Amino acid sequence: MKNLAQRFLNQAEYERIDSAVNAAESRTGGEIVCLIQPASYHYPLANVIGAAFLSLPVALVLAPLLGGYLWIGHYDLWLFLGIFGVLFAGGHWLLDRWPWLKRRFVSDREIAEEVEEAAVTAFFRHGLYRTRDANGVLLFISVFEHKVWILADHGINTKVPADQWEAIVARLTAGIHRKESATAICEAIAAIGKILENHFPARADDRNELKNVIRE
Repeated sequence: MKNLAQRFLNQAEYERIDSAVNAAESRTGGEIVCLIQPASYHYPLANVIGAAFLSLPVALVLAPLLGGYLWIGHYDLWLFLGIFGVLFAGGHWLLDRWPWLKRRFVSDREIAEEVEEAAVTAFFRHGLYRTRDANGVLLFISVFEHKVWILADHGINTKVPADQWEAIVARLTAGIHRKESATAICEAIAAIGKILENHFPARADDRNELKNVIRE
C-alpha cells in the first residue's frame, strides 16, 4: 500500500494542490495543510481473513481431486492442510499487492476508527496545533480507505460549526469517487480558505507557518 499516494495523484496534480493552498492562504491568516496518506493502518487481520476466505474453498475442492489422483485417499488431512497452507500464503501475498481486494475484508467500523486516529495523530505530529492564532486546518485524505477528514484547531472550532466541514468532506469524497481527485481537492481547499477568510482575514505580518502539501 506504500505506493497508493503516488498512484492517487501525479506530480502535476500535487503541484496544483500546492498552488490551491497558496491561493487560499493568501486571503486568510489561517493555515491549511493537505495530507495525503496511502493508508491509515496496515490491517493485518484483513490479510488473515481474506487469505483464509480465498484459499479454504479451493483447498476443499482440490484435496479430494489430488488425493484420488495420487492414490492417497480423497480425504487425506495432511494433503488438505498442505494445499491450504500454500494457497493461504499465496492469498496473503496477493492481498498485500491488491489493496482494492484487501479492503473488502476490513469492516467499516475499523476503517472509521483507524482513519480518525491517524488524522488526529497527523494533526499533532505536523504541528497544526502550534500556529500563532490556533487556526490550522488539516485536510486528511487516506487513500486505501477512501476516507477524508477535516480537523481544525480550537481557534477555528469555536467559530465554525462542524456541519460546514461535513459538507466539504461530502463533496470531496464524491469527487474522488468520480475520479476527479485533484479538482475536488482544490475545490475543497478553496472552500476551507473561504471559511477561514471570513473569520481570520489576512494580516500584513502573516507568514506561511506550515507545509502546504504532505505525502506520507
